[in-house]
Order: sequence, then structure tokens, then C-alpha cells
Amino acid sequence: MRTSATCTACPQTCMVEDGQLGYCRSRRSIDGKVKPEGYGRITSLALDPIEKKPLARYMPGTTVLSLGSYGCNMDCPFCQNASIAHAAADDIGWRAMQPQEVVYTALSLRDRRCVGIAYTYNEPLVNWEFLRDTGQLAHEAGLVNVLVSNGMATTRTLAKVVKLIDAANIDLKCFTEEGYLRLGGNLRAVKYTIERLAEQPNCHLEVTTLVVPGLSDDETQIDAIARWLAELDPSIPYHLTRFFPRHRMAHAEPTPVRTLYELAEVARRHLDDVMLGNV
Repeated sequence: MRTSATCTACPQTCMVEDGQLGYCRSRRSIDGKVKPEGYGRITSLALDPIEKKPLARYMPGTTVLSLGSYGCNMDCPFCQNASIAHAAADDIGWRAMQPQEVVYTALSLRDRRCVGIAYTYNEPLVNWEFLRDTGQLAHEAGLVNVLVSNGMATTRTLAKVVKLIDAANIDLKCFTEEGYLRLGGNLRAVKYTIERLAEQPNCHLEVTTLVVPGLSDDETQIDAIARWLAELDPSIPYHLTRFFPRHRMAHAEPTPVRTLYELAEVARRHLDDVMLGNV
């Protein structure tokens, strides 16, 4: 008789049959427990300028060791990293790295202004255990932890890692429940993640919205996002980024540059620091 287990890592709360993967393709049910199969399986490793995360107002001019695994708990048709975010272990090459090795690698790059580790590229929180273990060692070594995430996590997962995060950029895809359902996500959960990070005294937070035609390119939504962020803190840096054709939207038109400039003016009614990307 096959058993199943419930994954509590994110709001998908997958009921996973023994031996099978959850929605994210990175967590597997084994002997009645859902385990992070993607733990320490690194598909992408690079030394990046911190501004590339994007973090515009945190330790400018420094670099971070950026790493990613595979898997994601959303299904965005415009995904920019689909080759790893929509992959499982057998779909892509990876190498095993333990937390100690990641920290050692980051420390070895200090002469290149490396200040820490960025968990990015795919969705880092589907393997939150790796972030927790690596993040603890990073802090002990005097390094910072940077999270680049879609924010789709449960309150339990956030509680395990939130105090380890020194800086974060959260993708706020749109501002309607209907829009998030189309992407396989949960707006309420993402808002909670942003709220938790915003209230952390030692965490620098920035937020990004990719302006996708038909999803997040209308003034009403951007006004609502900016107004809500301003209620948390009007100084939160907010990035509006131009969409280019990707993944299942490879034949769509890029967002008009004029739209970005118009939406930036809308956001500036409420926020002090609004930036444009990819224009």
C-alpha cells in the first residue's frame, strides 16, 4: 500500500505519494516524509554584481556568489529561467555542493568584493533547508545572505529562514488573486512574505514587478501595489521591469517602453524610490 505525505514548504501544500515529486519538482515523498531532493544540487553558480539581483540600494559596488538549483512552485508562462525553474533532477545537469563548500567559495572571492551569497535563479524557498543551513554558516563567517524569490512560502517556512536574510528582492507578479491563480500562485502568501521581510529590522527589502502585457500593465494594479507598499514603508525601492518574450510567451510583444514610464509615474505617487529595468 502506497503512502502519501503533505508538503508544508509552500502554499501548494502538495499531497505527495511515496516516491513521487511535488508540484515544484524539487521535493520528494520518501517513507511518509517530504524531503528536499534538490538540497545542495546546484545548477547555476556565478559571481554577480549585487545590482543584478536586482538590489539597487544595498551594498552598491559589491558582488555576491549567486547560486541556484532546480524547481519552482509557480508556473509563469513568461519565466526567464525556465530551463531550471521548470526542471527536475533528470532534466538538467547539476553538481552537489554542501553548505560548507558554498561558504568557502564565497570567502575565497573576497578579493573580488564578494560580500555574501545570493539564493536565486530558480525558486530558493522550495529548498529552504539548504538556505537555512548555508545561511547560518554564512553569518558565522561574516557573509550576508541575499534572497531573490517569488515569495511563495508558508508561515512555517518563513519562520525558519527570515532572520537569516540580510537583503531580499521579492517578485510581486501582479496584484489580483485571479492573476496569481493563472500563474499557479497565491497572492495572500506573497503579501505575507513581503510584510514579514519589511518588518525585520536587519533586512533590506526591494520589490520587483515584471510588467507583462495583459497581467500587470494597468495603472489600477500598479497604483494598488505602490499604495500597499507605501503603507509598509514608502522608502521600499520598487522596480518596474520591462517584459521581453520568453518561455511560453516567446511570440508575445515586449512591453512598450512608454508603458513603463507611465506606470513609474503612477507608482511615484506613493513611493519614494521607483526604478525601471530593461528599458
